[in-house]
Amino acid sequence: MQPMKLQCAVKGYVWGGTRLHTQFDLPMPEDKDRLAEAWVLSCHRDGEDVITNGKFAGRTLCDVLANEGKAFCGTNAAAFDFFPVLVKLIDAADNLSVQVHPSDAYALEHEGQLGKTEAWFILDCAEDAEIIYGFAQEMTKDEFRAAIKDGTLLDKVRRVKVKPGELYFIPSGTLHAICRGILLAEVQQNSNVTYRVYDYGRLVDGKPRDLHIAQALDVTNLSPMENGGKPLGPPQKKDGYTETLLTQCEYFTAYCLNIEEKAELNVDGTSFVSLVGLDGNAVLLHDDNALTLYKGESIFLPAGLGRVEILGKAQVLMTKV
Repeated sequence: MQPMKLQCAVKGYVWGGTRLHTQFDLPMPEDKDRLAEAWVLSCHRDGEDVITNGKFAGRTLCDVLANEGKAFCGTNAAAFDFFPVLVKLIDAADNLSVQVHPSDAYALEHEGQLGKTEAWFILDCAEDAEIIYGFAQEMTKDEFRAAIKDGTLLDKVRRVKVKPGELYFIPSGTLHAICRGILLAEVQQNSNVTYRVYDYGRLVDGKPRDLHIAQALDVTNLSPMENGGKPLGPPQKKDGYTETLLTQCEYFTAYCLNIEEKAELNVDGTSFVSLVGLDGNAVLLHDDNALTLYKGESIFLPAGLGRVEILGKAQVLMTKV
Protein backbone atom coordinates (compact mmCIF):
# COMPACT_ATOMS: atom_id res chain seq x y z
CA MET A 1 0.00 0.00 0.00
CA GLN A 2 1.42 3.38 -1.03
CA PRO A 3 0.43 6.96 -1.91
CA MET A 4 -0.84 7.36 -5.48
CA LYS A 5 -0.27 10.48 -7.55
CA LEU A 6 -3.12 11.20 -9.96
CA GLN A 7 -3.26 12.63 -13.47
CA CYS A 8 -6.49 14.59 -13.53
CA ALA A 9 -9.22 14.56 -16.15
CA VAL A 10 -9.73 18.00 -17.75
CA LYS A 11 -12.80 19.71 -19.23
CA GLY A 12 -12.93 22.57 -21.72
CA TYR A 13 -16.44 23.91 -21.17
CA VAL A 14 -17.52 27.12 -22.90
CA TRP A 15 -17.29 29.28 -19.76
CA GLY A 16 -13.74 28.21 -18.79
CA GLY A 17 -10.51 30.19 -18.80
CA THR A 18 -6.78 29.42 -18.86
CA ARG A 19 -5.65 29.95 -15.24
CA LEU A 20 -5.60 26.25 -14.39
CA HIS A 21 -3.09 25.85 -17.23
CA THR A 22 -0.97 28.96 -16.74
CA GLN A 23 -1.00 29.07 -12.93
CA PHE A 24 -1.44 25.40 -11.96
CA ASP A 25 0.43 23.83 -14.89
CA LEU A 26 -2.48 21.52 -15.71
CA PRO A 27 -2.89 20.23 -19.27
CA MET A 28 -5.30 21.85 -21.70
CA PRO A 29 -8.04 19.59 -23.07
CA GLU A 30 -7.40 18.34 -26.58
CA ASP A 31 -8.67 20.68 -29.30
CA LYS A 32 -9.80 23.28 -26.74
CA ASP A 33 -8.55 26.78 -25.99
CA ARG A 34 -9.93 26.87 -22.45
CA LEU A 35 -9.59 24.75 -19.32
CA ALA A 36 -12.75 25.04 -17.23
CA GLU A 37 -12.41 22.14 -14.79
CA ALA A 38 -9.70 19.79 -13.55
CA TRP A 39 -11.13 16.69 -11.88
CA VAL A 40 -8.30 16.19 -9.41
CA LEU A 41 -9.98 13.29 -7.58
CA SER A 42 -12.29 11.39 -9.88
CA CYS A 43 -13.63 7.88 -10.27
CA HIS A 44 -16.51 9.11 -12.41
CA ARG A 45 -17.12 7.52 -15.81
CA ASP A 46 -17.15 10.97 -17.46
CA GLY A 47 -13.54 11.66 -16.44
CA GLU A 48 -11.45 9.07 -14.62
CA ASP A 49 -8.11 9.98 -13.04
CA VAL A 50 -5.05 7.88 -13.89
CA ILE A 51 -2.38 6.81 -11.38
CA THR A 52 1.11 7.90 -12.44
CA ASN A 53 3.44 6.19 -9.93
CA GLY A 54 4.20 2.85 -8.33
CA LYS A 55 2.83 -0.57 -9.17
CA PHE A 56 -0.52 0.84 -10.31
CA ALA A 57 0.96 3.36 -12.76
CA GLY A 58 -1.12 3.66 -15.92
CA ARG A 59 -4.31 2.31 -14.37
CA THR A 60 -7.33 4.40 -13.47
CA LEU A 61 -8.04 5.00 -9.80
CA CYS A 62 -11.52 3.56 -10.37
CA ASP A 63 -10.06 0.31 -11.71
CA VAL A 64 -7.64 -0.05 -8.80
CA LEU A 65 -10.31 0.61 -6.19
CA ALA A 66 -12.66 -1.89 -7.84
CA ASN A 67 -9.99 -4.59 -7.85
CA GLU A 68 -8.34 -3.93 -4.50
CA GLY A 69 -11.57 -3.92 -2.57
CA LYS A 70 -13.34 -1.38 -0.42
CA ALA A 71 -10.57 -1.47 2.19
CA PHE A 72 -8.67 1.14 0.14
CA CYS A 73 -11.63 3.52 0.61
CA GLY A 74 -12.17 2.88 4.33
CA THR A 75 -15.05 1.84 6.54
CA ASN A 76 -16.85 5.20 6.27
CA ALA A 77 -17.21 4.74 2.50
CA ALA A 78 -18.62 1.21 2.86
CA ALA A 79 -22.13 2.65 3.15
CA PHE A 80 -21.96 3.91 -0.46
CA ASP A 81 -22.54 1.79 -3.55
CA PHE A 82 -20.27 4.15 -5.54
CA PHE A 83 -17.03 5.92 -4.67
CA PRO A 84 -18.61 8.90 -2.91
CA VAL A 85 -16.47 11.96 -3.70
CA LEU A 86 -15.33 14.02 -6.69
CA VAL A 87 -12.94 16.98 -6.24
CA LYS A 88 -12.47 19.67 -8.88
CA LEU A 89 -10.57 22.86 -9.53
CA ILE A 90 -12.77 25.32 -11.45
CA ASP A 91 -11.85 28.45 -13.42
CA ALA A 92 -14.94 30.47 -14.31
CA ALA A 93 -13.82 33.07 -16.84
CA ASP A 94 -17.50 33.51 -17.73
CA ASN A 95 -20.78 32.80 -15.94
CA LEU A 96 -21.82 29.20 -15.49
CA SER A 97 -25.43 28.39 -16.21
CA VAL A 98 -28.01 28.87 -13.47
CA GLN A 99 -28.56 25.26 -12.45
CA VAL A 100 -29.63 22.76 -9.84
CA HIS A 101 -28.61 19.22 -8.91
CA PRO A 102 -30.99 16.47 -7.76
CA SER A 103 -31.03 14.42 -4.57
CA ASP A 104 -29.75 10.85 -4.46
CA ALA A 105 -33.25 9.38 -4.65
CA TYR A 106 -34.22 11.42 -7.73
CA ALA A 107 -30.89 10.97 -9.50
CA LEU A 108 -30.74 7.22 -8.92
CA GLU A 109 -34.28 6.81 -10.24
CA HIS A 110 -33.90 9.07 -13.28
CA GLU A 111 -30.16 9.21 -14.06
CA GLY A 112 -28.63 5.99 -12.68
CA GLN A 113 -26.09 7.84 -10.54
CA LEU A 114 -25.87 9.75 -7.28
CA GLY A 115 -27.29 13.18 -6.68
CA LYS A 116 -25.01 16.11 -6.05
CA THR A 117 -24.36 18.03 -2.89
CA GLU A 118 -21.24 20.18 -3.18
CA ALA A 119 -19.12 22.83 -1.47
CA TRP A 120 -17.09 25.70 -2.96
CA PHE A 121 -13.83 26.95 -1.46
CA ILE A 122 -13.02 30.32 -3.06
CA LEU A 123 -9.33 30.44 -4.04
CA ASP A 124 -9.24 33.72 -5.94
CA CYS A 125 -11.73 36.08 -7.54
CA ALA A 126 -12.22 39.42 -9.21
CA GLU A 127 -13.07 42.32 -6.90
CA ASP A 128 -16.75 42.34 -7.90
CA ALA A 129 -17.18 38.56 -8.28
CA GLU A 130 -20.40 36.98 -7.10
CA ILE A 131 -22.31 33.73 -7.00
CA ILE A 132 -25.99 32.92 -7.34
CA TYR A 133 -26.98 31.17 -4.11
CA GLY A 134 -30.64 30.16 -4.02
CA PHE A 135 -33.58 32.58 -4.12
CA ALA A 136 -33.86 36.05 -2.63
CA GLN A 137 -37.21 35.14 -1.07
CA GLU A 138 -39.61 32.23 -0.74
CA MET A 139 -40.98 31.03 -4.09
CA THR A 140 -43.80 28.74 -5.14
CA LYS A 141 -43.35 26.25 -7.95
CA ASP A 142 -45.77 28.28 -10.10
CA GLU A 143 -43.76 31.45 -9.46
CA PHE A 144 -40.53 29.62 -10.32
CA ARG A 145 -42.05 28.28 -13.54
CA ALA A 146 -43.36 31.73 -14.49
CA ALA A 147 -39.99 33.41 -13.83
CA ILE A 148 -38.27 30.93 -16.13
CA LYS A 149 -40.89 31.41 -18.84
CA ASP A 150 -41.03 35.22 -18.79
CA GLY A 151 -37.26 35.73 -18.43
CA THR A 152 -37.30 37.28 -14.94
CA LEU A 153 -35.50 34.45 -13.11
CA LEU A 154 -32.34 36.50 -12.52
CA ASP A 155 -34.47 39.07 -10.69
CA LYS A 156 -35.56 36.40 -8.19
CA VAL A 157 -32.20 34.89 -7.22
CA ARG A 158 -29.89 35.77 -4.33
CA ARG A 159 -26.55 37.22 -5.44
CA VAL A 160 -23.65 37.02 -2.99
CA LYS A 161 -20.32 38.84 -3.32
CA VAL A 162 -17.45 36.46 -2.61
CA LYS A 163 -13.88 36.72 -1.32
CA PRO A 164 -10.91 34.32 -1.24
CA GLY A 165 -11.02 31.96 1.72
CA GLU A 166 -14.81 31.74 1.86
CA LEU A 167 -16.73 28.46 1.82
CA TYR A 168 -20.21 27.95 0.39
CA PHE A 169 -22.15 24.74 1.00
CA ILE A 170 -24.58 23.83 -1.81
CA PRO A 171 -27.00 21.04 -0.81
CA SER A 172 -28.73 19.15 -3.63
CA GLY A 173 -31.82 21.06 -4.72
CA THR A 174 -30.16 24.49 -4.39
CA LEU A 175 -30.46 26.82 -7.39
CA HIS A 176 -26.96 28.19 -7.95
CA ALA A 177 -24.31 29.48 -10.33
CA ILE A 178 -20.62 30.34 -10.20
CA CYS A 179 -20.25 33.69 -11.94
CA ARG A 180 -17.36 35.09 -13.95
CA GLY A 181 -14.02 35.88 -12.37
CA ILE A 182 -13.93 33.09 -9.77
CA LEU A 183 -11.31 30.40 -9.22
CA LEU A 184 -12.39 27.76 -6.71
CA ALA A 185 -11.99 24.22 -5.43
CA GLU A 186 -15.16 22.15 -5.40
CA VAL A 187 -15.75 19.10 -3.21
CA GLN A 188 -18.86 17.22 -4.28
CA GLN A 189 -20.62 13.93 -4.48
CA ASN A 190 -19.41 11.65 -7.24
CA SER A 191 -21.99 12.77 -9.78
CA ASN A 192 -22.19 14.65 -13.06
CA VAL A 193 -25.94 15.37 -13.12
CA THR A 194 -26.77 19.02 -13.80
CA TYR A 195 -30.15 20.50 -14.66
CA ARG A 196 -29.69 23.85 -16.42
CA VAL A 197 -32.40 26.44 -15.95
CA TYR A 198 -30.87 29.52 -17.63
CA ASP A 199 -27.76 29.84 -19.84
CA TYR A 200 -27.56 33.52 -20.88
CA GLY A 201 -28.54 32.74 -24.48
CA ARG A 202 -25.12 31.22 -25.22
CA LEU A 203 -24.52 29.21 -28.35
CA VAL A 204 -22.16 26.23 -28.64
CA ASP A 205 -21.47 25.16 -32.24
CA GLY A 206 -24.25 27.52 -33.26
CA LYS A 207 -26.85 25.95 -30.96
CA PRO A 208 -28.07 26.75 -27.43
CA ARG A 209 -27.16 24.24 -24.76
CA ASP A 210 -29.98 22.04 -23.50
CA LEU A 211 -32.11 23.24 -20.60
CA HIS A 212 -33.81 20.89 -18.15
CA ILE A 213 -36.80 22.85 -16.93
CA ALA A 214 -39.11 19.94 -16.03
CA GLN A 215 -36.44 18.25 -13.94
CA ALA A 216 -35.48 21.51 -12.24
CA LEU A 217 -39.10 22.12 -11.27
CA ASP A 218 -39.15 18.65 -9.70
CA VAL A 219 -36.03 19.04 -7.55
CA THR A 220 -35.41 22.71 -6.69
CA ASN A 221 -35.67 23.93 -3.10
CA LEU A 222 -37.78 27.10 -3.28
CA SER A 223 -36.76 28.49 0.13
CA PRO A 224 -33.88 31.01 0.52
CA MET A 225 -30.50 29.65 1.61
CA GLU A 226 -29.03 30.41 5.00
CA ASN A 227 -26.03 32.72 5.07
CA GLY A 228 -22.85 31.14 3.74
CA GLY A 229 -19.25 32.18 3.40
CA LYS A 230 -17.58 31.05 6.60
CA PRO A 231 -15.68 27.77 6.87
CA LEU A 232 -17.32 25.40 9.32
CA GLY A 233 -14.52 25.63 11.90
CA PRO A 234 -11.89 28.15 13.02
CA PRO A 235 -8.20 27.70 12.15
CA GLN A 236 -6.52 25.20 14.49
CA LYS A 237 -2.79 25.63 15.09
CA LYS A 238 -0.91 22.33 14.79
CA ASP A 239 2.79 21.42 14.85
CA GLY A 240 4.12 23.09 11.71
CA TYR A 241 0.78 23.89 10.08
CA THR A 242 -2.72 25.29 10.54
CA GLU A 243 -5.82 23.18 9.87
CA THR A 244 -9.24 24.67 9.07
CA LEU A 245 -12.38 22.56 8.82
CA LEU A 246 -14.06 23.86 5.66
CA THR A 247 -17.18 21.72 5.45
CA GLN A 248 -18.63 18.44 6.68
CA CYS A 249 -21.68 16.44 5.68
CA GLU A 250 -22.72 12.81 5.29
CA TYR A 251 -20.87 12.59 1.96
CA PHE A 252 -17.51 14.32 2.60
CA THR A 253 -15.34 16.29 5.01
CA ALA A 254 -12.85 18.85 3.73
CA TYR A 255 -10.03 20.78 5.40
CA CYS A 256 -7.59 23.47 4.32
CA LEU A 257 -4.04 22.83 5.51
CA ASN A 258 -1.76 25.86 5.54
CA ILE A 259 1.65 24.26 5.95
CA GLU A 260 4.50 26.43 7.19
CA GLU A 261 7.10 23.71 7.73
CA LYS A 262 5.49 20.28 7.94
CA ALA A 263 2.24 18.42 8.56
CA GLU A 264 2.14 14.93 10.00
CA LEU A 265 -1.01 12.93 9.20
CA ASN A 266 -2.22 9.49 10.24
CA VAL A 267 -4.38 7.81 7.60
CA ASP A 268 -6.39 5.23 9.53
CA GLY A 269 -8.84 2.61 8.31
CA THR A 270 -11.91 4.81 8.45
CA SER A 271 -11.27 6.75 5.23
CA PHE A 272 -8.99 7.41 2.29
CA VAL A 273 -7.44 10.89 2.20
CA SER A 274 -7.25 13.09 -0.91
CA LEU A 275 -4.60 15.82 -0.98
CA VAL A 276 -4.66 18.57 -3.62
CA GLY A 277 -2.01 21.28 -3.82
CA LEU A 278 -3.61 24.73 -3.95
CA ASP A 279 -0.48 26.85 -3.57
CA GLY A 280 3.22 26.51 -2.82
CA ASN A 281 5.53 23.49 -2.97
CA ALA A 282 5.73 20.44 -0.72
CA VAL A 283 6.92 16.83 -0.65
CA LEU A 284 4.92 13.95 0.80
CA LEU A 285 6.93 11.23 2.55
CA HIS A 286 5.74 7.71 3.37
CA ASP A 287 8.24 4.97 4.19
CA ASP A 288 10.67 5.09 1.26
CA ASN A 289 8.27 6.95 -1.04
CA ALA A 290 8.63 10.67 -1.77
CA LEU A 291 6.11 12.48 -3.99
CA THR A 292 5.93 16.16 -4.86
CA LEU A 293 2.72 17.96 -3.94
CA TYR A 294 2.89 21.16 -5.93
CA LYS A 295 0.14 23.55 -6.97
CA GLY A 296 -2.42 21.58 -9.01
CA GLU A 297 -1.06 18.13 -8.07
CA SER A 298 -3.22 15.46 -6.46
CA ILE A 299 -2.35 12.47 -4.27
CA PHE A 300 -4.67 9.68 -3.11
CA LEU A 301 -3.82 8.03 0.22
CA PRO A 302 -5.53 4.64 0.70
CA ALA A 303 -7.29 4.03 4.00
CA GLY A 304 -5.02 2.39 6.55
CA LEU A 305 -1.84 3.80 4.99
CA GLY A 306 -0.63 5.06 8.37
CA ARG A 307 1.75 7.94 9.02
CA VAL A 308 2.69 10.40 6.28
CA GLU A 309 4.57 13.69 6.41
CA ILE A 310 4.17 16.72 4.18
CA LEU A 311 7.26 18.93 4.17
CA GLY A 312 7.43 22.41 2.70
CA LYS A 313 5.40 25.59 2.53
CA ALA A 314 2.06 25.00 0.85
CA GLN A 315 -1.70 25.27 0.98
CA VAL A 316 -3.38 21.88 0.62
CA LEU A 317 -7.01 20.79 0.30
CA MET A 318 -7.58 17.58 2.30
CA THR A 319 -10.77 15.58 1.69
CA LYS A 320 -12.11 12.36 3.22
CA VAL A 321 -15.40 10.73 4.20
